[in-house]
Amino acid sequence: SGDDGIMDIPGAKDKIDPTTFEQILEMDDDEEERDFSKSIVYDFFTQAESTFEKMDANLESKDLKTLSELGHFLKGSSATLGLTKVQASCEKIQHYGHKKDESGTKDITEEEGLSKLKTTIEQAKQEFREVEKVLKTFYHDES
Repeated sequence: SGDDGIMDIPGAKDKIDPTTFEQILEMDDDEEERDFSKSIVYDFFTQAESTFEKMDANLESKDLKTLSELGHFLKGSSATLGLTKVQASCEKIQHYGHKKDESGTKDITEEEGLSKLKTTIEQAKQEFREVEKVLKTFYHDES
């Protein structure tokens, strides 16, 4: 509908798929309060924070299998909201944890996997923080 203005917020354009996000907004009873979509979005914030903490811990212990699972998990929940950049980075995390290249086709060594995981997890965190800012602006949460 476009009157919601999420895509007018600076930084939203390349980070959020409007169609996917609009579908969640359509479930809101009240366009002022937006209780439903807001609760889904804020649950995702909590989920992402705790997933990144787990990723850091598993990077320390070099547990590639768990890192792949965590990437897969966060890929799913970011896809649900249409958070395209976070989703793409999480897909790479999933592949690297399986010791595959970013497309998931070629084999890479465990060492390469860990090195790529380290940088991609940092990238995913950064992308998450940027889209979190956009979403908080949308929900008038300037804290």
